[in-house]
Amino acid sequence: MKEFEEPFQIIAPDGTCRSDLDPNLEEDALLNLYRMMVLTRAVDTTSVILQRQGKIGFYVPSTGEEAAQIGSAYALEPSDLIVAAYREPGAAFLRGMPVERLYHQACGNAKDLLKGRQMPSHFGDGSVNFVPASSPVGTQIPIAVGAAWASKMKKDGRVTLVYFGDGATSQGDFHTGMNFAGVYRVPIVLFCKNNQWAISCPFSKQTASGSIHIKAMAYGFEGRQVDGNDVLAVYVATQQAVAKARRGGGPTLLEVLTYRIGPHSTSDDPRRYRDQAEVDLWKQKDPIDRFRIYLEQKGLWCKEDDERLCAEAEAHAKEAFDVAENTPMPPVESLFEDVYETPTWNLKEQDEFARLKVGQT
Repeated sequence: MKEFEEPFQIIAPDGTCRSDLDPNLEEDALLNLYRMMVLTRAVDTTSVILQRQGKIGFYVPSTGEEAAQIGSAYALEPSDLIVAAYREPGAAFLRGMPVERLYHQACGNAKDLLKGRQMPSHFGDGSVNFVPASSPVGTQIPIAVGAAWASKMKKDGRVTLVYFGDGATSQGDFHTGMNFAGVYRVPIVLFCKNNQWAISCPFSKQTASGSIHIKAMAYGFEGRQVDGNDVLAVYVATQQAVAKARRGGGPTLLEVLTYRIGPHSTSDDPRRYRDQAEVDLWKQKDPIDRFRIYLEQKGLWCKEDDERLCAEAEAHAKEAFDVAENTPMPPVESLFEDVYETPTWNLKEQDEFARLKVGQT
């Protein structure tokens, strides 16, 4: 393993393709990957506008990271487990989570699977094996390793994929998870989306190492660096890591190089700490533009197709929010559910008091 080898890449920024590495996916699969990337971008754009309008309280954008999300999720089986950070809506959409469900969670309404108990952009959906995110940095890593260990003990054939950013690799939970995964050879893909910034902290201040993937060597398993703006490279690298894990070969650390084009969240102003020239440079590597050119060169896509798809994706996002916005809030009694199987006397008392107060208003 060489620390400074070139990241694995199939489609170059100009859309040209290494034919010897092309996985030659079916036309429907290629177009579905592209649709999911465009939908994710449309939801991102719409959600930031909604937050600025005061219609949702908070949003974590992932513009620029669509290939990393979509390519990795496509490499999994439906029964495999995704343990999310909070910048992977595209992975959830590809798995089958409706866009409406993201907005139900952002609004905390009666159809929110989390019953309004989690902050926006920390969605999850058990029906598609997508574990909700939590805000503390890196805490999802040992949770995911534990889930993978359970799969190994049960011999259920399930692989776990856990997403985290470059900032999480500076946390103790990263070491704990990596060490346990290596020792017990659990079926997991540790997917580091190195988007170059952990809020205002640049990658250069995260580690003295030249890369993140090289750290896997110290824990006794494979690390690999991938061009995260190349959806096919992400898919192939993740598919290979998943296949290895499923056959008992243990974990893989994928360092997927991408860029956070927008702010860390709608509470952040990246202009205070980031040079616009750097952002403009990465925009030239836009994963959606790159994959569109690839499809055009294969004769599968054209300008008219793109205009129609972008309009449909924007309309889909807006219609999904309209549904969520017009859904009532959770009933007050939901405050006291899911605490004990049999409610205690004081919870019953609080429930009755809350219902009375709501009835009075």
